[in-house]
Amino acid sequence: MAAYLASATDDGADTSRGIPRRYAWIVFALTFGLLISDYMSRQVLNAVFPLLKAEWALSDSQLGLLSGIVALMVGLLTFPLSLLADRFGRIRSLVLMAVLWSLATLGCALADNYPQMFAARFLVGVGEAAYGSVGIAVVVAVFPRDMRATLAGAFMAGGMFGSVLGMALGGLMAQHFGWRWAFAGMALFGLLLALLYPLIVKEAKIAPQRVNAPACKIARPLHTLYGSRSVIAAYVGSGLQLFVGGTVIVWMPSYLNRYYAMGTDQAGVVAAIIVLCSGIGMILCAMLCDRLGRQRPDRKISLAIGYCLGSCLLLSLAFALPSGTAQLVLICLGMMVAAGTNGPSSAMVANLTHYSVHGTAFATLTLANNLLGLATGPLITGRVSDLIGLHAAFQLVPLISIGAAAVFFIAKRHYHRDMARLDNPHAVEPGAAEELKP
Repeated sequence: MAAYLASATDDGADTSRGIPRRYAWIVFALTFGLLISDYMSRQVLNAVFPLLKAEWALSDSQLGLLSGIVALMVGLLTFPLSLLADRFGRIRSLVLMAVLWSLATLGCALADNYPQMFAARFLVGVGEAAYGSVGIAVVVAVFPRDMRATLAGAFMAGGMFGSVLGMALGGLMAQHFGWRWAFAGMALFGLLLALLYPLIVKEAKIAPQRVNAPACKIARPLHTLYGSRSVIAAYVGSGLQLFVGGTVIVWMPSYLNRYYAMGTDQAGVVAAIIVLCSGIGMILCAMLCDRLGRQRPDRKISLAIGYCLGSCLLLSLAFALPSGTAQLVLICLGMMVAAGTNGPSSAMVANLTHYSVHGTAFATLTLANNLLGLATGPLITGRVSDLIGLHAAFQLVPLISIGAAAVFFIAKRHYHRDMARLDNPHAVEPGAAEELKP
């Protein structure tokens, strides 16, 4: 019973002892910068969709596949690559990933046809596969545990800001210099950061406890990846909610081009503003979770449920309206709330899993995010768009948030019990003794 009550105020192990705060913020800034490069390389494609469609006579399904293949490879490879990074060095792994996705993005600039572009995007996905999961494991390791939702939200917002820069700068560069230079610019930025990162961030400095401590038995830590209902619900709920946000991000430039008659440069800028709203909302929602959940961690889950339902309402209203200012305002508000689940879901995963496998735990979260959301969302929406049009497809997308809210509700029901089991795996839960009697 004592373990159960303690879990109500405990947010998991603190791994930041011995790490200077100033150095921690330097680590965050550089890791955040590489995440921005990651998403710039991924999302620049969306800004040049109209140009590729016209030049190579592509269907929406083919365009959706060019976007979805990156998320699919991230989903398939994030777990094994993150497990290797946890075992053999997170910093070395991050640098190798950044070099690969930057070179692959340069390959996109050199592609002469759809198959070559598809192959280059495939390699972009391989390079980016484990960066988000390993990068966030580095970030949460160097800061106190009561900042996890805020840091996770702020770090993952780097993906939104990278998407903003990728689409805005990509659209401008494509309009004035051609779509090939849009890809080349993103590649050069990533290579520069990849060279700088290992000169400053050292494995021994960011994880002194793990480097100096004897190797732990890995069986039990790995079990925590899937050992509770609430952590599984966190994976699934996060992935379902990203189906909504990821789909809107990918297809918004095309939506603006078709229904607002915007050129690629203007559509890229407006879409970037919408994504920027999403990134700001991600940070604000995460800060609210940490503030309200300081004494009651389960409040994070209640807020995640509210974010899902709020985004469903706002985006459904937005796509029920005709094109115009009111629709764009509601889309911005809906995307601010839609991204709010990233902070609480990441904090739940960190709290419910062992710190020695946090890279792999966030890889599992990334796997769910990509397979349930970022890969399937754009692809399914592209296929539906080919049948009924993009506007009608967008009207269906927000309904997925209702399913995400239901899954987070399951997590809330089991969270305290699962935290107690993690803190004291041999403790008997209240009422369990009676259940075991014949």
